Amino acid sequence: MKNNVRVIFHIDLNAFFATCAMIKEPYLKNKVFAVGSPSQRGVLSTASYKARKYGIGAGMSVTEALKKYPKLLLVPLDFDFYKQKSKAFMNILEEYSDLILQASIDEAYVDMTHHMKTIHPIELAKQIQKRLLKDESLPCSIGIAPTLFLAKMASDLKKPLGITVLRKRDVKKVLYPMDVKDIHGIGKKTYPRLKQLGINTIEDFVNLSNLPTIKKVMSERSYQQYRDNILGNGNNVIDPDKYKLPKSISSETTFNYDVSDENVIFDEMKNQFQEAYRRLKRTEMLAKTIGYKLKKSDFKTITRSITLEEYTDNDVILLDALDTLFQETFDGEKVRLVGVHLSNLSLKNQDEIPFNLFTYQNF
Repeated sequence: MKNNVRVIFHIDLNAFFATCAMIKEPYLKNKVFAVGSPSQRGVLSTASYKARKYGIGAGMSVTEALKKYPKLLLVPLDFDFYKQKSKAFMNILEEYSDLILQASIDEAYVDMTHHMKTIHPIELAKQIQKRLLKDESLPCSIGIAPTLFLAKMASDLKKPLGITVLRKRDVKKVLYPMDVKDIHGIGKKTYPRLKQLGINTIEDFVNLSNLPTIKKVMSERSYQQYRDNILGNGNNVIDPDKYKLPKSISSETTFNYDVSDENVIFDEMKNQFQEAYRRLKRTEMLAKTIGYKLKKSDFKTITRSITLEEYTDNDVILLDALDTLFQETFDGEKVRLVGVHLSNLSLKNQDEIPFNLFTYQNF
């Protein structure tokens, strides 16, 4: 690759939940099994590669899967173990680069450009692949490309244990013949509609003469973003801090005059809570600590907080805790500023880091 081109790895752990199941229960290596709820109404989270040969896959109902293979073994989910192995995965990647963006519990984008003066990217990928397999029993596929999007597309081309280089000049040969449903990010409802309109391959999709047809399915802006990504003109910047959790969510306001009335202060405190809570819900997070901030006329600041036993996004629980805290700690002094903060935050779904190639910076 040219020296002025970024070298992005997309490292994808193969059938991660199934792999974790086999690490815990080695006898499963020779079995046809899937991971998910044992309930007949349940949905599979993933399927072992042996199960996939029978047409069984993620998102399939247990009932449908059992029809395809009645002897299918169902393994329950174990998120604590998944988090443990995911952490080990990330710890190894951090030995190779500081520029890492974890896209989900089992995949990450890594900028490896700085290594290229001393080692070929394929050799480096082999090292990482062998290391993950030897140290953590985690097989992976690695895509190597100049952008995040192309690296993701590349890692999907060879599974399991594949290593694929995808340069911009390779796009026409490698990606164009592929099914339109294989475009990363294309929704399950979108690609069938594209096919109904005759847009069957990626080549059909990038052909600008088909734009009037494609606009029946998606906006021109969305289409151009997809097209730019496919052609290798997408984002190539990895910002490790882009999706780190904020330390707190807060909201505050200043009165036009000093206020000492307890009811007036708490009414405004509830307003500020609602604003902070709205942001908590919008970002799909939970809080374990809630507190308030008061600033007196002499600019002295008072802060108080209380930590709950469990993480929550229940507004009744949070507001009740704030009410109790305020009643127990407010001293009746005049204040000019009122604020509320939610801290000790956690993602509502810890197993999915919010990341979208199409909302990432530089698009």
